[in-house]
Amino acid sequence: MDAMPEADRSIDITRDLCPMTFVKTRIALDRLAPGQTLLVRLRGEEPTRNVPKTATEQGHAILDQRPGEDGTTLLLLRKGG
Repeated sequence: MDAMPEADRSIDITRDLCPMTFVKTRIALDRLAPGQTLLVRLRGEEPTRNVPKTATEQGHAILDQRPGEDGTTLLLLRKGG
């Protein structure tokens, strides 16, 4: 498997529950310039389903999503705008 591309910023929301998972993701995205990337490490079925869905609904792009070795999910987003 290829390595995950380098991101401009990264956050770990593995200890957070919905809806805080996307609240923290959105705050991180708001701090980026359009076109910059955010790597999100999350855990659990609900955040893995909801964070990418909500991000795309708000105009951001999913560049990559893959399972991590430790049971987490890595999600690479590009800020829209």
